[in-house]
Amino acid sequence: MNTEKRRKTFFQQDEQSWEIVDPLLRRQIHGYDDKIMLVVADFKTGGIGQLHQHHHSQVTYVQSGAFEMTIGEEVKLIKAGDSYYVPPMVMHGCTCLQAGRLIDVFSPKRDDFLDA
Repeated sequence: MNTEKRRKTFFQQDEQSWEIVDPLLRRQIHGYDDKIMLVVADFKTGGIGQLHQHHHSQVTYVQSGAFEMTIGEEVKLIKAGDSYYVPPMVMHGCTCLQAGRLIDVFSPKRDDFLDA
């Protein structure tokens, strides 16, 4: 696990590496400790956040773009300025309708993102 990111206090976007999840989605970790993690997800139009679930609580702010977001059985169109909450173990995912960026906060941290 990369503990160097955890020791930092400031995370400047141009100094953080991007993990390419697929050709239409990349993510960038901006800070964490054992209890919380901030991640930026950058989508191109057509990018898909596959349906998945995890034991983390998640709250997300839509910085830009437009998405079709599924949380449990509910599907909503969301756009810049909107936000959502995903409880632990609830299936969720999205499709990017207009290129944009999601700002994700997880509690506790996503160890699976650090091991990637």
